[in-house]
Amino acid sequence: MTDLALVSTFCPDRVGLVSGITGHLFELGINLRDATFAALGTGAEFSAVCELPESLTVAEVEASLTALPVLARAQVKVTPFTFDPIPGPHALVTHRIEVSGGDQPGLVARLSEIFTQFEANIVRLDAQTLPDRAGERYSLRFSVSIPAEHAATCLAAVANTAEMLALNCKTESL
Repeated sequence: MTDLALVSTFCPDRVGLVSGITGHLFELGINLRDATFAALGTGAEFSAVCELPESLTVAEVEASLTALPVLARAQVKVTPFTFDPIPGPHALVTHRIEVSGGDQPGLVARLSEIFTQFEANIVRLDAQTLPDRAGERYSLRFSVSIPAEHAATCLAAVANTAEMLALNCKTESL
């Protein structure tokens, strides 16, 4: 059986970061499973569940990544992945929801509470402060798994909350 590892990096954002990391992992014979990348301010975060060949240890992967020029000044961590790598039913995205407008402190907490109330699981979350003609615009994108029996009421609650806060709300059923 192939060993699984979680590869996590955090460093200054730069062009070629994803290709540098993933190309290096490929050269080591590592297969990527679930992976994410995000620019966070002027930093960037990459995480991936990886299948390591039997001949490679997590320590060797971490050492080789740390030596990469593209990961200069990076925090690199490689640890054994002990969870089941096959996503469960709560990871199946059924809806995408985007809420945007002026920044509202507590908005992520408020919307995530609505999802919890309707037994919906947040699979992905992306929040950004974006430049806008009027100053700044806050944009939230959720990919969620909502049980079919709660979908209509959950989406209505999210839309009502957005309307109450004078925010735009778009939903997409998959």
